[in-house]
Amino acid sequence: MANILVVDDELGIRDLLSEILNDEGHQVELAENAAQARAARTRSRPDLVLLDIWMPDTDGVTLLKEWSSSGLLTMPVIMMSGHATIDTAVEATKIGAMAFLEKPITLQKLLKAVEQGLVKSAGRKPTAVPATLLHAADMTVEAAMTSGAVPMPADLGPQSTQSFLLEKPLRDARDEFEKAYFEFHLAKEGGSMTRVAEKTGLERTHLYRKLKQLGVDLTRGKRAA
Repeated sequence: MANILVVDDELGIRDLLSEILNDEGHQVELAENAAQARAARTRSRPDLVLLDIWMPDTDGVTLLKEWSSSGLLTMPVIMMSGHATIDTAVEATKIGAMAFLEKPITLQKLLKAVEQGLVKSAGRKPTAVPATLLHAADMTVEAAMTSGAVPMPADLGPQSTQSFLLEKPLRDARDEFEKAYFEFHLAKEGGSMTRVAEKTGLERTHLYRKLKQLGVDLTRGKRAA
């Protein structure tokens, strides 16, 4: 498990990257601007940084220069942008960035860049991207939150064979069924909200609201896995 700092001024991007990297077993810290990134860099000494180029206070390239000139560029940095030019990407690489990811970021490119960065950070051998992920070459990070993630084996427990009393009021019976249904998929997918969203066909935000409404224990699936 690695400690990864994600720096991006877009809340949606931060949440998406955090969800995916958490699913991969990493610890993720988030920053929405350069000031928060500086504090996080000092506080947590990340193994890897995903750094957006365009931010409102200080842009990512300027922050990269700052870390490089002050001797703080001791970890691999992967730059991200949806509007940067080739010249900007080349400049960032010359300063010390190890890679540049163009938004929308594909899932495979994200995982490959992170893996290569952690190999460089820890001096360990790379592990292959799971074969089941290879079909996701053209899938963006945003799309990965609702499709295409890798299933995980899990002990599904008694919820896979539950029965329900049909004499109850419809609302109560439906809530019981839905709770058991989501608990089943959480256990099956190892607690991954990414994979449960894909399996159940719900948008992730709606899924969170639904699970809270039903009183589903969101840690149950992770414990089962």
